[in-house]
Amino acid sequence: MSPVITGHTQVWLSPFERSVDAVLARQGKPTVVLASGDPFFYGVGVTLSRRIPASEMIVIPAPSSFSLAASRLGWALQDTTVLSLHGRPIDLIRPHLHPGRRILALTSDGKGPAELASLLQNSGFGTSELTVLEALGGPHEKVSRQTAADFALSEINELNICGVEVKAKTDARILSLSAGLADELFEHDGQITKREVRAMTLSALAPRHGELLWDIGAGSGSIGIEWMLADPSLRTIAIEASPERAARIRRNAANFGVPNLAVVEGEAPAALSGLQAPDAIFVGGGGSDAGVLDAAFNQLRSGGRLVANAVTTEMEALLLAEHTRRGGSLIRIDIARAAPVGRMTGWRPAMPVTQWSWTKP
Repeated sequence: MSPVITGHTQVWLSPFERSVDAVLARQGKPTVVLASGDPFFYGVGVTLSRRIPASEMIVIPAPSSFSLAASRLGWALQDTTVLSLHGRPIDLIRPHLHPGRRILALTSDGKGPAELASLLQNSGFGTSELTVLEALGGPHEKVSRQTAADFALSEINELNICGVEVKAKTDARILSLSAGLADELFEHDGQITKREVRAMTLSALAPRHGELLWDIGAGSGSIGIEWMLADPSLRTIAIEASPERAARIRRNAANFGVPNLAVVEGEAPAALSGLQAPDAIFVGGGGSDAGVLDAAFNQLRSGGRLVANAVTTEMEALLLAEHTRRGGSLIRIDIARAAPVGRMTGWRPAMPVTQWSWTKP
């Protein structure tokens, strides 16, 4: 009897890109690619489709690990946050940690669940229920459940996914879904766009799907971080001359769950050379170098937005001149906060901010 399946067999190669090249080398010849799960849900189909037209593929999907996990837990997949941490920083889960939320997180290996439990515990979510689902759909399938604080599982299968039922302590680090996060959530040395001004600045920058922001003179990175928190598709390049502040931006980005924020150490405008053209630019603080604005104007895409904040008279003079020359919107932001005055309370004004917003024709 002749075999049902004939032909040459090729195992998956490492690194994975080598296997993609091997498939491409057979383009035009009948080729079968076998992989687990749904190929277009964090699967191999996504990778291949970047280089092979859909018209040249016939796809037969199987249930993804997320679907299998939801079926074991009895969770409605449409009401559950699904997140791949496979080969990606575990910090990406941080923006999703809200009380009552259910999360399915695919990890990279057997160490992933313990790392996730540690992150939850250290962020004030130690009472969260953590379910580890191993080798789903196979003969060695196993489901284990513990709180993050009491997590003690070992020898976990490399193929695993974690179900998190988020519960928060009173001191949990919960990242609000609105713009203008509390200043104390950021590590900073005083060089930070304050909460209320930051919220107005993000509104003026008006982030849209897939856009890139340049945050020039980023300080603590707060503007670029909140830009990225608005949507997973958004990207930021933070330009900062101080190495100490640049390191602080990287720590803040990790702690806010946007570790892919790019940091360029250098002085603008020279540091802007060679960077990908932005869709929006923020220039903040007390700078007064007209060359920075000129470089920003030149690099900004047509239809892109530029927002500049001034707290010094020198920077304000530049913005007034540019408003006269180019138009746009000019506002003045005055904030006062209640503070003790002896045994009573009075208003302490913050430094006023002049904000200029402009859209490139």
